[in-house]
Amino acid sequence: MNYLSVENISKSYGERVLFRDISFGINAGQKIGFVAKNGTGKTSMLNILSGADTPDSGSVVYRKNVKVAFLSQEPDLDPKLSIEETIFSSDNHILTVISNYEKALLHPEDSEAYQRAFDAMDAHQAWDFETLYKQILFKLKLEDLSQKVSSLSGGQKKRLALTNALLAQPDLLIMDEPTNHLDLEMIEWLESFFSKENITLFMVTHDRYFLERVCNEIVELDEGKLYSYKGNYSYYLEKRDARIETEAINTAKAKQLYKSELEWMRRQPKARTTKSKSRIDDFQEIKSRAHQRRNDHEVELELNMERLGTKVVELHGISKSFGDKLLFDRFSYNFLRGERMGMIGKNGTGKSTFLNIVTGALKPDTGKVVIGETVHFGYYTQSGISIKEGQKVIDVVREYGDYIPLKKGRQISAQQLLERFLFDRKKQYDYVEKLSGGERKRLYLCTVLIRNPNFLILDEPTNDLDIVTLNVLENFLLDFPGCIVVVSHDRYFMDKIVDHLLVFKGDGVIDDFPGNYSDYRSYEDSATQARQLSESSTPKPKNNWKEDTSKARLSYNEQKEYAKLEKEIAKLESEREVLQNKFATEGWDGEEIDKQSQKLQEIIDRIDDKTERWFELSAKLEV
Repeated sequence: MNYLSVENISKSYGERVLFRDISFGINAGQKIGFVAKNGTGKTSMLNILSGADTPDSGSVVYRKNVKVAFLSQEPDLDPKLSIEETIFSSDNHILTVISNYEKALLHPEDSEAYQRAFDAMDAHQAWDFETLYKQILFKLKLEDLSQKVSSLSGGQKKRLALTNALLAQPDLLIMDEPTNHLDLEMIEWLESFFSKENITLFMVTHDRYFLERVCNEIVELDEGKLYSYKGNYSYYLEKRDARIETEAINTAKAKQLYKSELEWMRRQPKARTTKSKSRIDDFQEIKSRAHQRRNDHEVELELNMERLGTKVVELHGISKSFGDKLLFDRFSYNFLRGERMGMIGKNGTGKSTFLNIVTGALKPDTGKVVIGETVHFGYYTQSGISIKEGQKVIDVVREYGDYIPLKKGRQISAQQLLERFLFDRKKQYDYVEKLSGGERKRLYLCTVLIRNPNFLILDEPTNDLDIVTLNVLENFLLDFPGCIVVVSHDRYFMDKIVDHLLVFKGDGVIDDFPGNYSDYRSYEDSATQARQLSESSTPKPKNNWKEDTSKARLSYNEQKEYAKLEKEIAKLESEREVLQNKFATEGWDGEEIDKQSQKLQEIIDRIDDKTERWFELSAKLEV
């Protein structure tokens, strides 16, 4: 079933053409990852699909009655509302279903309206709406439902908007960077959610593992053309490399043909025959193919940084608390030359505080930090770059240095460094305030690197960077000869760069794990399975719930059942009340009365059964 058809759309800004005459469709069941370099039309494409913008030409046609939700990078939420009020003020169609049912309960005499409302509740699974939105908010760390939107951080607002998008149960969900501002636990939950849900997706994300595990198709916008790959991210990489190799071969052939045709053109007399005019026209096409160039950027730098000594950074029994919250307790660690460490853990477990102590920006409560004499930190923080009005891109980098020394007496200038990180010469003379969020992140990264550090700390460096820029950064870091410490929720990036982890578990606990993020997840999953197997193999005595006075906790499924029972009992009691009223208002004959009495008794029996189960679960919650 076709949800959306895009026919021959084009988009330009001034003389800059983003794409021309692009056509594609989105069908039910597709989970599409949309891949392109920053600044080549990704955002424009999403805005066009969502209706926030229009193409210069062509059309976007949605199938009638298809439900679409759009998650933008910067959602527009009412700051005066609370988290829960934001959920209930959305244009979610399920809220209309619930409202109609509540109105029908007020008028039990209208049996047809009640039945329609009741059936709609079943069809849209609206009985579980409250449980569902609370579960999603809990998973996305938005537990305080009364908190005002005005007090939320940008990341919290994005997660609230994501909740609204998921609750809408759209046929098609369009998302711009859904994993930004999510920690690893949230991302893995969202992966699992999309894998299980029958929902059609079209999304832009730089999270390559997310693309790998969620998408069944990758669509790439490259040099203004659209390429589609029916498979996950690994399949896309394989086929894209093959396509680029083929293009390179064809370009090489075109160059050879161009040389021979150019010689022919130079030999031709001024008077042209019809045949030669046709060949001249073909020559222009050959020339165009021969001069095609891919704008792929690779960073291969043999940096000539100051060599780290035997003493790099030593942590001796450091502790840090804020109030009653203990972040780490008597932790010791010695960084070695060439260290490639990743740091993971939930928000608030002390990762940024730890980095500030390592760099000397913050003092530990106890213990000491010893920094080697030759250590030169480069610290990329989440706060980003301070923008000065009227300052140009090249001037920002030159504030910190004019060049980076390379081996064998060579050097790379500030201009060349910017070029390697996708700022062409024209872009280098743009004003900083004109840059996008991703471009500012790249510029900030250049200001850190131009200082030629030998101990590089990157705190969430992948946010707002496209996949092309990530590849550039990864290639740079793989050749980086100094120490690297990375905090990132980008699992692909972590796997590629680091070889061991510090795992911040909270309550002052930090574990040193030998391996990358995927190794750690495999280890944790194996440990969980072993623990569950051990617990299931231990025989447990059967208890009568009525006689069991011990404190018992409900499992996750029992919690869901407990919440659902309350709604089901309320629904059945409403049905009973409606039916009982009909005995007084309807002029039924004896046979109909018997029939309806039997139906009433069935409802009462179901109420009794569910009430007994509800008491059983309630008893397990009692102290």
